[in-house]
Amino acid sequence: MTSTTSLPERAGRRCHHVVNPLHSTVYFSPDLPAELAAVGVEDRATAYFASRAAAMGAVGPGTVTATFYNFAYDLVARHIPQVWAVVPPAEVLAARLRAVDSTLRRLLGDAVVESPEMAEAARLALRATEACTRHARPLYAAHADLPVPEAPHLAYWHAATLLREHRGDGHLVALLDAGLNGLEALVTHTATDRGADRSWLLATRGWSLEQWQAAEEGLRERGILDAAGALTEAGTKLRADLEDTTDRLDLAPYEHLGAADVARLTELAGGFTQAAVAAGAFPKELLGKR
Repeated sequence: MTSTTSLPERAGRRCHHVVNPLHSTVYFSPDLPAELAAVGVEDRATAYFASRAAAMGAVGPGTVTATFYNFAYDLVARHIPQVWAVVPPAEVLAARLRAVDSTLRRLLGDAVVESPEMAEAARLALRATEACTRHARPLYAAHADLPVPEAPHLAYWHAATLLREHRGDGHLVALLDAGLNGLEALVTHTATDRGADRSWLLATRGWSLEQWQAAEEGLRERGILDAAGALTEAGTKLRADLEDTTDRLDLAPYEHLGAADVARLTELAGGFTQAAVAAGAFPKELLGKR
């Protein structure tokens, strides 16, 4: 099924691919665990789960596993809900925003953070979020209830968060419809030309090598992977269809923004993301085969 659009083909996807990374910088920044350590959360993995989940309130491991999708439940349950007894969600969110401020200033520099281009990007991204919808999008909906920060770079980061989680929630719908659970989604993504390093995912997502290999075997039986673990023709089509479905479910904010402003936001966001990557914002294992 396709949707009528005035945008160039995959314009929304291209925009997402350069907007999303600047949001993600905080989760790989030393500033986030430092800020949370100052309020009693000393484990880095706990800091990640708490900071991304806090917008939903003091939720349990089931909710986090459902909304994050590709993490093993047992890993999540080692960190959630225990963290909420140490620091409430509101304090976690405040610590996260402080970390965003220091991270963006370190990666981009004060001149970029305080530039007219950053303010323009914030206005464009926030306008795109006006067309996002809450139904069946729990992570987006929770973040949409948070106030927009006043500083342009923080407002831009907030808007990038909304756009990221809006698309991400829709992507989970597509994965469910395709019959891929969280681990299978990781395995098939790793087999694409944009996939992250498998050993890094095993270390951070909580799955054992045996579980990963069992998922690979199941995907081979379904004709999605070949004997070498690469995507088959059917697997390649499945992943392409997943992205097309995600594009369709995520069309509204970019259609609302319009072709010219989507192109401008893509240009601005691309510059910010390139600068952040050049400054070492992400581990090489995450960048994978890019």
